[in-house]
Amino acid sequence: MSDSLFHERQRLELCAVHALNNLLQRPEITQQRAEEICRGLAPNTLFNPHRSVLGTGNYDVNVIMAALHSLDYAAVWWDKRRSLESLVLSEILGFILNIPSPVSLGFLSLPITRKHWIAVRQINGVYYNLDSKLKAPAKLGSPRELREFLQDHISRGSCEVLLVVQKDKEEARRWLRAEDRTY
Repeated sequence: MSDSLFHERQRLELCAVHALNNLLQRPEITQQRAEEICRGLAPNTLFNPHRSVLGTGNYDVNVIMAALHSLDYAAVWWDKRRSLESLVLSEILGFILNIPSPVSLGFLSLPITRKHWIAVRQINGVYYNLDSKLKAPAKLGSPRELREFLQDHISRGSCEVLLVVQKDKEEARRWLRAEDRTY
């Protein structure tokens, strides 16, 4: 693995921020910026529904989508009923997944899970899992191995997949094979 991969590690409940930055491969979104987005999404509210009431993060999909939009990207919800073979991977910057993650207190694992945002993207021709809970990016490999990784998470049930594409590619649906584009 290349030492040039950008990889933020998990801090507080900032997995959405880390997923965005890991996907973009630079420290673009800060906790302060995520908080500004939250205030913009729900102005004049005592308890903002787009983040943790404790102010430690736990940002929802609306924050991710607004952050990407501000950078000329779009997040496309993947219809999990579709075949992953219909994706045009060359038109997709990367993926943000919302997956179940076990909760632990130190060395003690609790019998509950919470949702966790992770990023997956191709860098120098290789796909990587850029999960902020990992010590380092995990090499997935080829497009086939990426699709297997995505299908594995989708088949487990409680997983959402967002495709991250440039805005113009989203509007034209270029991320989907032409024969699979239905409106």
